[in-house]
Amino acid sequence: MAERRKDRSGRVLKEGESQRKDGSYDYRWRTPDGRRHSIYAKSLELLREKEEELMHDKTYGIRTEAKNVKLNDVFELWKKLKRGLKDNTYQNYNYMYMQFVYPEIGQLKVKNIKRSDIRRFYNMMADERGLKIATIDNIHTVLHQVLDLAVEDEYIRSNPSDNALKELKQARNFDTDKRKALTAEEQKVFMDFLTKNNRYNHWKPIFEVMLGTGLRVGEVTGLRWEDIDLEERTISVNHTLVYYNHEKNGCYFGINTPKTKAGQRTIPMLDNVREAFIQEREFQEEADISCKVSIDGFTDFIFINRFGNVQHQGTLNKALRRIMRDCNQEMIEKSKSKKDMVLLPKFSCHVLRHTFATRLNEAGLNMKVIQDVLGHADIGTTMNIYTDVTKEMKTREFDVLNKYFKSENKEDGSDDDIIVKVMRC
Repeated sequence: MAERRKDRSGRVLKEGESQRKDGSYDYRWRTPDGRRHSIYAKSLELLREKEEELMHDKTYGIRTEAKNVKLNDVFELWKKLKRGLKDNTYQNYNYMYMQFVYPEIGQLKVKNIKRSDIRRFYNMMADERGLKIATIDNIHTVLHQVLDLAVEDEYIRSNPSDNALKELKQARNFDTDKRKALTAEEQKVFMDFLTKNNRYNHWKPIFEVMLGTGLRVGEVTGLRWEDIDLEERTISVNHTLVYYNHEKNGCYFGINTPKTKAGQRTIPMLDNVREAFIQEREFQEEADISCKVSIDGFTDFIFINRFGNVQHQGTLNKALRRIMRDCNQEMIEKSKSKKDMVLLPKFSCHVLRHTFATRLNEAGLNMKVIQDVLGHADIGTTMNIYTDVTKEMKTREFDVLNKYFKSENKEDGSDDDIIVKVMRC
């Protein structure tokens, strides 16, 4: 029997262990792919603690070479493997990670990342960086996917970001901070101002179309004249205009197909929307403006700027901020009492989509119709995000219920019987 190796103190060394010339110790092994690995320690006791941790990871299927892999290394692998995303979605994920995760917890070894690290990171994003919950949500989406890949590739046993965003929202009551639609009164003030104000009147058509169709910003700015039929009164939504901000290729516009089949749809054209398209055409003819741009083979866009280029979402939101400011100033100057004054809240283009959905809901349209018009693949999105019940709607519905009770009461004379009937219905 071969004599087992010992260290200088006469202690028997296990297979793979050895003492180095400087008195420290190392342990060497090979992974199934044939690659050699080693760990070091100043003492045999510390070395065996590391070996024990290593064996524990092996037991749970964790890759032994994971100890030096950083989160950013897994992200680079995720970028190579990720498929099936729209290019603008992929670019958004890449931007979120590189901007916020890469310089922060991205530098940590993935094996050492704990749930508390993720929670601390999200809190820092909210407190120190002042990010909105929607931005943190986007960061979480890509970070969670990268950590899922780390689990799949056996670098870690579980995803430390599981439920982290949910806990953040609950702790800070972020769930109650929903994007609010304009009320019917606010919408009227907004459109009346655009109608009467010569400085902003040229913005009326595009905002009228948004309020009358619920189109996303990229869908309305990407509309071409061939996508609408003024005679049949229909709008074909079959693509979206996107703005890219590539690290290498710079900033430019592109055309994407809808993310889901539900996104490709035909929307009936309301009378005011039809008039808005006509007004836009007449304005361009008078101002001698025409489309001078072609994007991925698409041209003849409806809503263009004075240079003949497509409209940018940032430009539209800036215009909205100026409109809000001047409209509210006019209301303050003209109103005799603050009690009757209606001022515009701060809102963006996307709020106009929420506003359209709210008006549909208030009008009593079937939820499936609203889902189809908005282009939602999941009706839960329609119900949870776009259908906040307004005070006026609740009052109206209960007025109907009250009339129903009264009419039934005349016939049967029993309130208890009526309630049972309603519950059965």
